[in-house]
Amino acid sequence: MTDCPKQSLYALRRRQLIALAVLLAAGGAITGAIYGISALTRNAGDAACAPAVELARRVAPLVQGELAAVAVAERPFRVPDLAFSDDAGRVHTLAEWQGRSVLLNLWATWCIPCRKEMPALDALQARLGGPDFEVVAINIDTRDSEKPRAWLKEAAVTRLTYYADPSAKVFQDLKIAGKAVGMPTTLLVDPAGCEIGTIAGPAEWASEDGVRLVSAALGR
Repeated sequence: MTDCPKQSLYALRRRQLIALAVLLAAGGAITGAIYGISALTRNAGDAACAPAVELARRVAPLVQGELAAVAVAERPFRVPDLAFSDDAGRVHTLAEWQGRSVLLNLWATWCIPCRKEMPALDALQARLGGPDFEVVAINIDTRDSEKPRAWLKEAAVTRLTYYADPSAKVFQDLKIAGKAVGMPTTLLVDPAGCEIGTIAGPAEWASEDGVRLVSAALGR
């Protein structure tokens, strides 16, 4: 009978130690999760993206008119190495455009603003596209893969190379990085793969405002 209080005290202390261990483990898991999410939005190549931030600062005065909604980069950010396919099913990654500036656009046929914007992107490619710049428009329709092809033909959008990601993972990757909140999403990316500016929603890219801004980003 005299051992009962000691046994009860021992059991209580044991439960307290177990509870403390659980709390410490949970705290570590939360810290790890926060660190992991932070790592997604903070790229290892941040230092290499400092010139893109300086370029964004220089072109910021041109963010006006038809391009007034563009948010110029305020801190270094390397765009994730997105993967997508061409019309023949060959897989490409954004890293293949290293050394060239890119206007990266995500679009879908179910997105009315996207469809409205595509002719302007097509016209911008016709006007500025070349060895140092390309409009890379990635379709993220997840059902009928022939529908976007048919729509592009119907809309006479012929200057853009067809790229697609039926899994829409490119959108999710940009969303995790905090660079995609809706459709269309467009990023102006420098030759090192770093963000110069981002816009959520459509823009008249072939307008004088659009051409002026992109040309300045290209150093033309």
